[in-house]
Amino acid sequence: MLKMLKGWYAGSREVFVLSANIIKNMLREGKVAIGTSCGLRDPVDLLADSGFDFIFFDTQHTDLEIKDLKPQMQAMKGRHATPIVRVGENNPALICYALDIGAKGIIIPMVNTKEEAVKAVQSCKYPPEGFRSAIMSSAQYWGTFKSFKEYSKVVNDGVLVLPQIETAEALSNLEEILSVPGVDVALVGPSDLSISMGMPEEYYNPVYQDALDKIVKACNNAGVIPGSWFIPGGMEPNKFIEKGFRLFTLGWRRYLTNGVKTGLAEINR
Repeated sequence: MLKMLKGWYAGSREVFVLSANIIKNMLREGKVAIGTSCGLRDPVDLLADSGFDFIFFDTQHTDLEIKDLKPQMQAMKGRHATPIVRVGENNPALICYALDIGAKGIIIPMVNTKEEAVKAVQSCKYPPEGFRSAIMSSAQYWGTFKSFKEYSKVVNDGVLVLPQIETAEALSNLEEILSVPGVDVALVGPSDLSISMGMPEEYYNPVYQDALDKIVKACNNAGVIPGSWFIPGGMEPNKFIEKGFRLFTLGWRRYLTNGVKTGLAEINR
């Protein structure tokens, strides 16, 4: 959990140690991290240096397999944005493979209990913090190291663990889930959460909004970052930030189109 780390934290005198993961450093400093989602045919090399802080790759609700993402991971090496993968289920083998090919964060869907959160965290970490299987070839995504011990320490601190809060059951077990050491971001799944609450896509429903407030409050109390997989259409990103959310995605196509239009408008033709 981010509150346990040492270094200067924005607005306080709490201190934290710099991580090899730019997203963790941003969140520890009290900043908001904004990313976007990409597939195999999207211009990842361009988007990774466009200003987005991270790029999500989804292998849960798409036909993508983790192995398909390796070229995208390679294209992001040395660029600004951090690669984050959503696995299809809370499965140690899937999580390990996503990390081995270069993911620096893992989104775990449908985490409903403390036990499931523990499993998710331990799947992302090398011993003694977890049980991720070891391979040195993945060290290339984190830097140069003299030993596995040095590498594993950096990775265990740097990997971002994002269990998804997307059911009524998860809401009822929220404090226990957030109490698990190593949970960095509680990532709301807006669609599934609203459906589980009996109000499909009723994002303006006061009961749904109260649930979001509950999540933010519980996260703040636990030292965990509140995040959202996406911001529902028609809702302003700044409203989510005011509500307390500090990590979310936005679609990139509108911004790319607007950028091209703005650039061309400056040319006399």
